[in-house]
Amino acid sequence: MEHRMPVHSWLASPRETRATLDQFGLSAKHHLGQNFLVNDAIIGKILDLAELGDRDVVFEVGPGIGTLTVALLPHVGAVVSVEADRSLQPVLVQTCAQDSERFALVMGDALRVRPDQLADAVASLGIEGLDPEPTKLVSNLPYQVAATVVLGAFERMAHVERVVVMVQAEVADRMAATPGTKAYGAYTAKLALYARPTGRFEVGPSNFMPAPHVDSAVIRLDRAPMADPATGLALDEGQASWCATVIDAAFAQRRKTIRNSMSSNGFERDELDHAFEVAGIDARARAERLAPADFVRLAAALERR
Repeated sequence: MEHRMPVHSWLASPRETRATLDQFGLSAKHHLGQNFLVNDAIIGKILDLAELGDRDVVFEVGPGIGTLTVALLPHVGAVVSVEADRSLQPVLVQTCAQDSERFALVMGDALRVRPDQLADAVASLGIEGLDPEPTKLVSNLPYQVAATVVLGAFERMAHVERVVVMVQAEVADRMAATPGTKAYGAYTAKLALYARPTGRFEVGPSNFMPAPHVDSAVIRLDRAPMADPATGLALDEGQASWCATVIDAAFAQRRKTIRNSMSSNGFERDELDHAFEVAGIDARARAERLAPADFVRLAAALERR
């Protein structure tokens, strides 16, 4: 007996994607980073990584024509999608019609949409007993905003416990990099204040229409906040923000020692020398050699401004 693979998204094929775009007289817009996923097996792997539940509220950025959205909707309490391309609004209304009672669409720039706007959009669906705060970010992200969206979700959305996103492979490398490697930088250290990578798989250009000129990867990050070395408790918002300021100063001039980089970016040398001693950090080291936990200790030793 022939066993057919389950279909996760009826839109995830070149034929259906082309037909949907043609129906609305549309084509992919390069300046918005539109590359439509046309392999349903990839959708299935994304769903497996996300481990969705019926009380989850999924935040999605850049739904496009709804290829991933229609696969998410049957498995969750609600999906709230943010789309910048207004010409796609009627497309999404049609493609997501079957589960429209669980689908909230916010038109706008994902970098400017506030968390309360997302929660209000979900609350407007009127789903009884469902907390409207997003719990997971699951997206085939527009690559030009991917890194900023992921860090912002962990920084500004306390209820987001997991992120599963398609990004450019080089960005996935940065998200999961270890100290001393080429991909490790300020972004890696700041993201590590909130989360750790827990899964990844690669996605080649042939899985998209049109095919991008870069390799892609799906990466999963689970919230795992760094701890205050004094109390052992998770860093609060103010502590994490201060630590990010310290990280930015440390990496501002990568070729310099951490002492020289930070002293050139607003920190007094005497203050730094005392903090390095307290934190047990070699002032002659470069920032790329320090682990995220080192930056947490250093930030704790420096007087917050």
